Amino acid sequence: MAGTIRIGSRGSQLALWQANWAKACLSDRFPECRVEITVIRTQGDRLSETPLSQMGGKEVWTKEIEKALLENQIDLAVHTLGAVSKREDVRDALVSRRGEKFIDLGKNARIATSSLRRQAQLLHARPDFKIESIRGNVDTRLRKLHEEGLDAIILAAAGLIRLGLRDQITECLDPIVCVPAPGQAALGIETRQKDDRVAAFVEVLNDVDAFRDVGAEREMLRTLEGGCRVPIGAWARVEAGEFRLTGMVATPDGQCVIRESLVGDPDNPQDLGRAMAKKLIGLGADDILANLEELG
Repeated sequence: MAGTIRIGSRGSQLALWQANWAKACLSDRFPECRVEITVIRTQGDRLSETPLSQMGGKEVWTKEIEKALLENQIDLAVHTLGAVSKREDVRDALVSRRGEKFIDLGKNARIATSSLRRQAQLLHARPDFKIESIRGNVDTRLRKLHEEGLDAIILAAAGLIRLGLRDQITECLDPIVCVPAPGQAALGIETRQKDDRVAAFVEVLNDVDAFRDVGAEREMLRTLEGGCRVPIGAWARVEAGEFRLTGMVATPDGQCVIRESLVGDPDNPQDLGRAMAKKLIGLGADDILANLEELG
């Protein structure tokens, strides 16, 4: 298939890595096609110092890109869901200034993260931690670790690995203790509906197993109607021959963490996602979500 495919991307180092990954895959599979990357500055980029919990959700990073997609300025975007790439390590990574592992961090250690999900689970495990907000790209956060005298920061392991910074990881946290975010470590490819030409291109980027797992996680999130302002985690995988989903909802202070695992049919991942959401609601997640909505 000849022609040009235009990929929309934010300008951060990690976003461009993701866009270039898609470009390389498409160029390799369709050498006769020209693949270009268009950098789009989003509201989230402009509000680089604002805490994520105050920014109104993921649309601050996607609205401008989705607008460009709908207006036919780009053909696909590497951030949401049309196809899902093979998944990288789903875990959260601890990067400590002195090389201390999680269990060795001292009392009242200063830990920085941009995620309420991470904050809640860290405080649940270690109520003595002093959690501080941190923003910026990966390099900026690593620099702040040292410049601001933090004891540790928490980042997605996948981002560090993709940028060739695996050696910066002190320890990857157990994904049951710190349940990942829905879709973490999977790259989603968003396209226009009914655009068969582009759909044929992005089909080569899709990983069936990751698409299944992320489908269950996103359905759980959709059913709970949660977003960036709510500490929610979800991790689907095949484990010991079973399709298993671990879900988590918590209060930001970590005093209440509801965590559950269910097994379901791998051919119907959305059913498992909905079942998990209903299970969490039955255990009290609806009260947490309602209280957070009132506070928001």
